[in-house]
Amino acid sequence: MTVNDLIDFYLKSHPVTIGVLALLSIYFIILNWVFFYRYFSLNSWLSSENDSFEGLLMGATTVSDKSFLNNFMKTSSSISKEILALAMMAATKEATKGLSILSIFASTTPFIGLFGTVVSILDTFTHIGQTSGSMSIISSGVSDALVATAAGIFVAIFAYTYHQILKRQSFELVSFLQMQSDALLARRA
Repeated sequence: MTVNDLIDFYLKSHPVTIGVLALLSIYFIILNWVFFYRYFSLNSWLSSENDSFEGLLMGATTVSDKSFLNNFMKTSSSISKEILALAMMAATKEATKGLSILSIFASTTPFIGLFGTVVSILDTFTHIGQTSGSMSIISSGVSDALVATAAGIFVAIFAYTYHQILKRQSFELVSFLQMQSDALLARRA
């Protein structure tokens, strides 16, 4: 596709379709930013919790200073099931940040793209009614209209994939924290 093809597409397309493509572009930028920011921060957090859990398995009496649980254990003189449960809830909330926006993008972007397609097809039929519509006018208009649907599906695929990756990382993180909590409670008993 050349620059002339892009300019021609821009000139032929309905303003709503152009707006839909612009919105989907913004969504794509946002979802990539959310994913990479959360992915690297969760990876770092997972590494810290893994090290802390390994330390507990090797005989440490408490979690490491870098563990999320350490912040909650400092507030109490003794380890309690309630404090650790509160820490787990806080960790789950923190670990799943960003998942809702990815879920929303995954579910709405195909419909946003479809909206742009419907408006563009309606515009194509309006032009056909004003001129003697041949098959080339119809196929050209429909192919331009389907670009919005394709863009919506493209963004949705990334949003859904990123959501699943971060959801899995969050699950692993919460599992490490739960195993540390269980190890601490077992030692207390």
